[in-house]
Amino acid sequence: MCFPLIQQHQEEAPEKTLDPKTLKRLAQNREAAKKSRLRKKEHMQQLESSKIKLAQLEQDLLIAQSQGIFSHGTGPGGNLSSGASKFDMEYARWLDNGHKRMSELRGALQRQLLDSDLRVIVDEWHTHYDEIFPLKSVVAKSDVFHLITGVWTNPAERFFLWMGGFRPSEMLKILIPYLDPLTEQQLGDICNLQQSSQQTEEMLSKRLDQLHQSLATTVVGESLSYKEFDRDYMDLMSVAVEKLTDIEQFVIQADMLRQQMLHQMRRILTIRQAARCFLAIGEYHSRLRTVSTLWSSRPRE
Repeated sequence: MCFPLIQQHQEEAPEKTLDPKTLKRLAQNREAAKKSRLRKKEHMQQLESSKIKLAQLEQDLLIAQSQGIFSHGTGPGGNLSSGASKFDMEYARWLDNGHKRMSELRGALQRQLLDSDLRVIVDEWHTHYDEIFPLKSVVAKSDVFHLITGVWTNPAERFFLWMGGFRPSEMLKILIPYLDPLTEQQLGDICNLQQSSQQTEEMLSKRLDQLHQSLATTVVGESLSYKEFDRDYMDLMSVAVEKLTDIEQFVIQADMLRQQMLHQMRRILTIRQAARCFLAIGEYHSRLRTVSTLWSSRPRE
C-alpha cells in the first residue's frame, strides 16, 4: 500500500560561531576524509590494473591451451580430440571478442548513449553470444564428454557447470537485482521465465539421472566376470555406447534453454535494462575466471 509523502518543514537553526578548537577538529576531519578518498581511489585503480593483468594472463593461458602447449583432454594419452581442440581454439577467440564487447557495452552505458545507438551495441553483444551455441552443438556431437565435463572452462566456472554451461534459473536470480526498476509486468514475465526454466532443468536432470542408472545397469549386465573380448561382453559395451549418445541431446537441449532465456530477457527488458543485464552476465563469468586465476596462482605450502 502506498502512502502520500508528508513534507516536514524545519526551522533553520540559528547561526552559531564555532570556537577555534572545533574549527581545527573539523578541518582535520575534512583532511582525513580527503586522504581516505584518495587512498580508496588509488586502491580501486590498483585493483582494476590487477584485474586487467589477470584477464590478459587468462587469455594467454587459454590460447596456449588451445594450441596444445598445455595438454588436457579426453583422448588417449591425455591428448585432445580434433573436435575438442578446434572448439577450444574457437572458444578462446570467442572469449577474447567477448572482452571487447563488454568494454564497448560498459563504455556505452557510462557515456549515456541514445537508445538507438545503445541498441546497436546490445544487438552486437547478443549476436556474439548466439555464436557460441552452434560451436557447442558441433563439439557435442563429436566429443560430448569434453563439453559436459567442462575442461574447456576455468575451475570456478566448472564448479557451477550444469550440462555444459550455466543453469538458466540460477542466472536469472543473479541478474534480477541489476535490472531495477522493473515494472510489475516485467517482474511477472521474468518470474514465469525462471519457473519454466527451472522445470525444464529438473526434467533434463531427472532424465540424465535415469541415464546414469540405466548405463550402470547395462555396463554391469548379469555379471562382472565376462572376459574382455567375449561376445557377450562386447554386446554389452555396444549397448552402453548406444545409450551414451543420449547425452548429446541433453547438452544440446540445455544449450537451447540457455539461448531461449537470453532471447526472452532481450524481449522483456528495455534497451538499457538489457545492456545492464548482458553486462552483468559477462562480468559474472569474468569474475569467476579471475577467481580461478587467483586460485591457480595461490601460494602452496
